[in-house]
Amino acid sequence: MNDPRLRRHELGFLEVAAKPSASELAAYYREAYFQNEKGNYRAAYPPEEHEVIGLRIAHRRERALELLDRDGPGRLLDVGCGEGFVLAAFDRLGWQVAGVDFSRAGVEAMNPAVADRVEDGDLFTILRRRIAEDDRHDLVWLGNVLEHVLDPVELLELLHALVKPGGLLVVTVPNDGNAFHDALYERGSIPDRFWIAIPDHMSYFTADSLKRAAAATGWDCRDIQADFPIDFFLAHDGSNYARDRSKGPAAHRARLQLERIIGAAGVGAANRFYSALADVGLGRNITAFLSPRS
Repeated sequence: MNDPRLRRHELGFLEVAAKPSASELAAYYREAYFQNEKGNYRAAYPPEEHEVIGLRIAHRRERALELLDRDGPGRLLDVGCGEGFVLAAFDRLGWQVAGVDFSRAGVEAMNPAVADRVEDGDLFTILRRRIAEDDRHDLVWLGNVLEHVLDPVELLELLHALVKPGGLLVVTVPNDGNAFHDALYERGSIPDRFWIAIPDHMSYFTADSLKRAAAATGWDCRDIQADFPIDFFLAHDGSNYARDRSKGPAAHRARLQLERIIGAAGVGAANRFYSALADVGLGRNITAFLSPRS
């Protein structure tokens, strides 16, 4: 990959070559990210989208609980909790939940009932204070956060001190710059590397580079899953939303329909399907289930 905007980290993931300062990035998230519907966040979601958001959380939650080998509630810390959907889902199951994020705007808009459990500010500052307080959790959730921070390696190292012995870290990142993306670009199916999103994303991972980063920071990868590969639509001229942005809404609606069909097969079947996708390097996002190395 020879894009001058990015460079290859020694652990294999790609990172922005000229990063903003910590204060510049914090101001961007505090003042613009949620408020301007950046990334996946919206001012409102239709019912079918809420259903699919719930399915994604349920699939990852059930796999995490299998790996934790627990049935009852525990303590959850959602780092970069966004709109609070994960907090709300675990809260309904009786878990003790807490979240941290640069901004509370997302959770206040979508899940105000758990907004009082969210602390806003610089993630690293908050996490270091919690570490000093010996704040430990059965499950730490890191959903689409690692790609946003200036130093993902430092974040993975810090999180060790927040996971109880026998606990679990669940990390989801976009599956960006993978072999499928490269093939699409090289044959001209996509006009540019659409997945490069600066300043939103500072780092870009595949399943392999995420596992390498986890191993280098003291985590054992218990499992890795993908989610639905909406990028499949880019291989067909009739649905190529990167070449023709007007095709994006139809591709998104089809994705929601297909995710609902996959979810109807049951959590176990859906998770086996998504694990198989990760095995061959596909899926729009990838999720790693990590245990602290003893």
